[in-house]
Amino acid sequence: MRRATAEDVPALFSIRTSVVENHLDIAQLAARGVTSDSVKAMLDRDTERVWVAEDKNVVVAFSMADATTGTVFALFVHPLVQGRGYGRALLRVAEDWLFSTGWETAWLNTDQSPTRAHEFYRAAGWVMVGPADHGDVRYEKDLRSAASGALSSSA
Repeated sequence: MRRATAEDVPALFSIRTSVVENHLDIAQLAARGVTSDSVKAMLDRDTERVWVAEDKNVVVAFSMADATTGTVFALFVHPLVQGRGYGRALLRVAEDWLFSTGWETAWLNTDQSPTRAHEFYRAAGWVMVGPADHGDVRYEKDLRSAASGALSSSA
């Protein structure tokens, strides 16, 4: 895993539009303000982070977090490599970073329809708290307790 660069932006869009669950195409992403330019701008801001996971030097997954809102903005894994731990690792990096920026509780939105994402987030300690924009639902996680649990289990 590493921080994303501007050269990774096409791969991010390729992954994001390849997913079956919670699929959005380029036009739908643009309608939500997610464009190549907006993602490149994220890479330059200290308050936002984008990470990628690579398999054989190919970007196969990514996560995005925003320290101004305490949110995990995106987490997507290419369908051909799901189940290999990339999502869990990228989620943990985003959680750790948000905690390091002062957030005690983080949040994210995901599709409200039954998807694998719901099981994934619940298994990672996230709790669904209600509806969100665009027909999504909101999950939250207490990062303070997650961090203290990690510290005590490694001691």
